[in-house]
Amino acid sequence: MLTKMESEQRIARLQQELKAKGIDGALFIYPIDVYYFSGTRQNSTLWIPAQGSPRLFARKSYLRARGESLIEDTRPFPSGKEFPGNFGAEVKRIGFTFDVAPVQQYNYYAKLLPGRDFVDISSINREIRSVKSAWEVGKLKSSGARLCDVFRAVPEFLKEGMREVDLSAEFEYRLRKAGGEGYVRMRAFNQELFQGLAVSSATAGNPGFFDGAVTGEGMSSASPHGASAAQIGADTPVLIDYTGVFNGYIVDMTRIFVIGKLAPELEHAFATALAIQQYLVDNLKPGAVCEELFLKAAEMAEAAGLAQNFMGAPGENARFVGHGVGLELDEFPVLAQGFKVALQVGQTIAIEPKFVLPGHGVIGIENTFAVSSRGGVKITDLPDDIVYL
Repeated sequence: MLTKMESEQRIARLQQELKAKGIDGALFIYPIDVYYFSGTRQNSTLWIPAQGSPRLFARKSYLRARGESLIEDTRPFPSGKEFPGNFGAEVKRIGFTFDVAPVQQYNYYAKLLPGRDFVDISSINREIRSVKSAWEVGKLKSSGARLCDVFRAVPEFLKEGMREVDLSAEFEYRLRKAGGEGYVRMRAFNQELFQGLAVSSATAGNPGFFDGAVTGEGMSSASPHGASAAQIGADTPVLIDYTGVFNGYIVDMTRIFVIGKLAPELEHAFATALAIQQYLVDNLKPGAVCEELFLKAAEMAEAAGLAQNFMGAPGENARFVGHGVGLELDEFPVLAQGFKVALQVGQTIAIEPKFVLPGHGVIGIENTFAVSSRGGVKITDLPDDIVYL
């Protein structure tokens, strides 16, 4: 549960940014943004002025919001006639998260508050949330420890001939029993997934909509992501890539399992993935530029003769090698081409160098790390080795 101190520190950071940019306050309607600052995910609208105390207007459930919210002034959502009275004449520029707010909602609030200038604070919000406090890193470490426990159990239930979906079901059963919440929140439009994926060479290389190296076939064209009904065979990599979500905080990790042995091409690709991960971890320090880290990773893949297989099937390659995690799976920063931003201490990033080799399968590694002056601090603390069964 969010603490009062955490809430107050987050609000103070936001208010500092709002003042610096001449914005009179921020209006949050997106649930996870409301939760980040207030401590409740109930259907609410949060007003944080650049100066002064915030207000939380709860729709449903007001009773639960009142019990959970760390905002002292938590009240029921007022009528349309009463709502404007909460904003003085001095409020002229209002921050709004255009990256996630539907046009319908924007029009609704613009109509309630006529004459105000709504400005986009999406980047401000995401940058603030990208830097985790020690309290948040502690929550992520707890999530990582629980997810690692489930990965350790995989050899107990992975069997030759079982379907990918059965492997996923066994994994997800244990994850849920461990307290996993399952809500893998993503900010990007048109992106979704069901906790993670377990795929074998039969389907792992299939391209798909998901903005990542591996999509899997899924169970239908309506749900084209993750495990399928294909059977898992011997001498082929089984890639298990799952999130662990506990107390709202998401960690992301991947491990490779094999029933039998691997082809030399796959062993070479895995060694390259480990080398790329190690380079990135060594350089996951404040001041390192995200784009430069990605370009170095791509250069290493090319030197290994695997450029066309890096982060996706040839021609379907994702242009990143790491993504921020926290309350959402796709937070800032992103180790990606075009993301020319320096890392900061406290940011948490899932690093995932992976390779898709048509005819052989998919292989790679993924771990969640925290940026520090010493380099990446591993949060998903489990050996990276391929597990041979």
